[in-house]
Amino acid sequence: MIHDFCILMLTAGITSLLFKLFKQPVVIGYIVAGMLVGPHLLGESWVSNEESVETWGEMGVLFLLFSLGLEFSFKKLIQVGSTALTGAAVIVIGMMGVGFFSGILMGWDTMNSLFLGGMLCMSSTTIVFKAIDEAGLRSHRFAKVCFGILIVEDLFAVVLMVLLSSIAVKNSFEGEEMLMQIGKLLLYLAIWFVVGILIIPTFLKKFKKHLNNETLAIFAIGMCLGMVLLAVNAGFSSALGAFVMGSVLAETVEAERIEHLMQPMKNVFGSIFFVSVGMMIDPMLLVQYWLPITIITFIVICGQIIFGSFGTLLSGQSLRVSLQTGFSLVQIGEFAFIIAALGQSLGVTDKSLYPIVVAVSVITTFLTPYIMRLAYPTLSLFEAHMTENSKRMLDSYANYRNTSNQTASPIKKNIDNIGNRVFFLLSITPGIKQIIAKFNENLYARENALEATKYIQKDTESILYALDLHISEFVVPETSRFCGKALKDIDIRKLSGASIVGIIRSGININIPGGENSIFPNDRIVVAGSDIQMSNFQKMLDNSICESKNQQSKIILDNISITATHFLCGKTIKETDIRRKAKCIIMGLVKPDEDIIMNPDPTTLIEEGDILIVAGGKRHINSLLSGN
Repeated sequence: MIHDFCILMLTAGITSLLFKLFKQPVVIGYIVAGMLVGPHLLGESWVSNEESVETWGEMGVLFLLFSLGLEFSFKKLIQVGSTALTGAAVIVIGMMGVGFFSGILMGWDTMNSLFLGGMLCMSSTTIVFKAIDEAGLRSHRFAKVCFGILIVEDLFAVVLMVLLSSIAVKNSFEGEEMLMQIGKLLLYLAIWFVVGILIIPTFLKKFKKHLNNETLAIFAIGMCLGMVLLAVNAGFSSALGAFVMGSVLAETVEAERIEHLMQPMKNVFGSIFFVSVGMMIDPMLLVQYWLPITIITFIVICGQIIFGSFGTLLSGQSLRVSLQTGFSLVQIGEFAFIIAALGQSLGVTDKSLYPIVVAVSVITTFLTPYIMRLAYPTLSLFEAHMTENSKRMLDSYANYRNTSNQTASPIKKNIDNIGNRVFFLLSITPGIKQIIAKFNENLYARENALEATKYIQKDTESILYALDLHISEFVVPETSRFCGKALKDIDIRKLSGASIVGIIRSGININIPGGENSIFPNDRIVVAGSDIQMSNFQKMLDNSICESKNQQSKIILDNISITATHFLCGKTIKETDIRRKAKCIIMGLVKPDEDIIMNPDPTTLIEEGDILIVAGGKRHINSLLSGN
């Protein structure tokens, strides 16, 4: 077992490093590592027990979905609004339909076509945001739209796995059975969401002082696996249990801390999952099925662009944001592998489907950054051929949707009225009032804790969107030349057009900072402006980063021997003005008679033969040592 684990980790580490050097997604590197250690590429498997690898891969799926749940939060689904729901609905329905009928047209049976449709309807959250980050576009409005759509798609993926499992076992499309499964699933989610919010945050709050990182990590893993067992016993997948527990913990004030603690577990076991995926790929099958791979790749790219752009446009976003969103979702990712593995484990899909889908994922992932760059030329092409009347119609529709989203519909008002009445009746029932109060306290604890960091109200946000204005945060790297400089010395507004409206430093907010405020390493800079202004600021920040930490600026302690010709000789410490001129401070002074003076008085005279103990930057210390 240790031999197998060593082979997997070393191979995955080397391939991921190579893919990082060539600026390619690390996920593909893990798949290549799996192909190398697997039995197909080199004729013999490098691991002795492939069943152990599969078990570790299953753990990887659990930790991936648990981490996804930690990022999800049920409230986020409500907060992302109609844009994410509309966009995701159009993409999922469109891609599932196109995928299913494409499978039928290629001669596949119903079950293989159904699983193919399920694999093609979800983009990769990891790949999309990696591509957006590397392009420096995360502060743009379309990035937030993409995030909302991906959240909804990820939630649907969990539901889809449950439905596909049920259909695969029954081997039929029974509408009543599907409705029963959906109802059972919703009931399961509701029960554990309510119970989890009532119990878990209270427990974490009560024992917070005893929960160091080690204990909290153990409890989080224990709760994740416990919910996995409950889900399996209830007839659902283990992946659903991991996701549910993650989404419950996402509502607690410890969510970010748990997510940080789970990152190493997710990385290790997640990499093994992708390696296990690669081990199942037979290169000969890829050559044999080159035609369906090409066809499906074309379907994914064109379908995601069309449905993603149309769905986002339908939700009320501008043509620019819609095209950027559609051109960013042109790949399939992690959930496609999970669904493909589900089909094989249930024995309802052909073995060829797995390597075909993995090949399509690798190709589309590789092409994603390049396809994203085509959004602006496509926008220019559309605008060049659109009439003024068409442009006015799109603007009017966008304004109408944004206005209607701010105004509650009659149906929503009636639902709210019914909900308020039910809530009132429950709240006056003995004992229920206290439970509801505790539930609300736990549910909004994290939200209330983060309220101080909000710089924009939801109602105002939609108005600013129409003016192409929004607010984003940027983290200042430790190696940025901005560190230690005052805002007035950088002149960000003049050079980029963006305005700094806040600085978040170690949880402390500096609102509307003045020109005298300095920037520190790891500050979160809150910037307001348009997409173009955000890009200009991002370029400024990127250009300010040194390739590596400047060792000359490292603070060190050293000693300086004073000679008769040294420029400090014969001066008092105050007269040297060493703190201002040389950016150093004299910590101590050793006289020739070995009398040591720590923190000497400013009036102390520096004489020949003295030894100064000085703290400062390495470059400045070297200057003092040379006597210049």
